[in-house]
Amino acid sequence: MKIMLTRILVDDQAKALAFYHYVLGFEPKQDLAMGQHRWLTLTSPNDPNGVQLQLEPEVHPASKAYKAALKEDGIPTATFAVRDIQGEYIRLSAAGVQFHQTPAEVDNVMTAIFDDTCGNLIQITQLH
Repeated sequence: MKIMLTRILVDDQAKALAFYHYVLGFEPKQDLAMGQHRWLTLTSPNDPNGVQLQLEPEVHPASKAYKAALKEDGIPTATFAVRDIQGEYIRLSAAGVQFHQTPAEVDNVMTAIFDDTCGNLIQITQLH
């Protein structure tokens, strides 16, 4: 068994696609119309056949409250691995990404947390 797909609830799929593709660098994989929403997935450019990240519209009644509670408590919705956290921090900051935690050592890994502009906190992690 392996992970095939993971989701991030987003408030606007078009805005999320622009952020996750053009700012973070993920590659679009699937974009299918599904009524007023889309089945929208991306993958890592380093692993185009790997785990897909679905940008899921927050249509479930509990999703807004769930996302708000996580954000209020400073809990990231997802964690992405990076090779050079300082370099990513500089690149993303220059692109206007708002960080809630600058790169810091946490339990033998470096982490940073930023706002994805779609209602989520995202953590990036560099393993030693």
